[in-house]
Amino acid sequence: MPGDVQHQFPLFPLGMVALPNELVPLHIFEERYRTMIAQCLEGEGEFGIVWSGDDGLRTAGCAMRIEQVLERFDDGRVNILTRGTRVFELLERTADVPYPTGDVRFEEEEPEDADADAAAAAHEAYAELVREATEKELERDELDAMDAYEMAATVDFGLEAKQALLELRSENARLRLVTRLFRAATKRLDFIERAQVRAKSNGKVRFG
Repeated sequence: MPGDVQHQFPLFPLGMVALPNELVPLHIFEERYRTMIAQCLEGEGEFGIVWSGDDGLRTAGCAMRIEQVLERFDDGRVNILTRGTRVFELLERTADVPYPTGDVRFEEEEPEDADADAAAAAHEAYAELVREATEKELERDELDAMDAYEMAATVDFGLEAKQALLELRSENARLRLVTRLFRAATKRLDFIERAQVRAKSNGKVRFG
């Protein structure tokens, strides 16, 4: 699929997955990454987070923009707050600079008609999860404006689930996936709550 290719894009391989719109705090302490972040700050540029796991480096990653420098330390370490911006595919690693880089292609979405039913189901499942977890009722206008990434960025899913979202180039497909993930998370919350009630009642179910 065609897309914008950028050469020697700064990369930060980590044991995590970031999504577009997700806020990710980072503590930068290695010299090579301090150099990378300094250059990103100077040029107001992006860098990419790529999941580095037991199977090696994944090819789908998320570009990050530095939102704020939270704290600088005398020894050069820095705490920053970053936000995911867009998805890329890692085409090839490059090694001409003192920090990890690669040739990446910023992915385009598949052309498709919006699936109103998929969006409605995702928004309903997300609203229920937020209500169960926080007792907060989301405004309908706020909810309807959120896409799959915006909703998923606020939920702590497992790495495989987040990586699967990154690799889908269809918003309709992402909406269907997050609907399943939100419903599963709500069921887990219900199970935990019931388990806590049972624990408080010494294993007996209380009525009234």
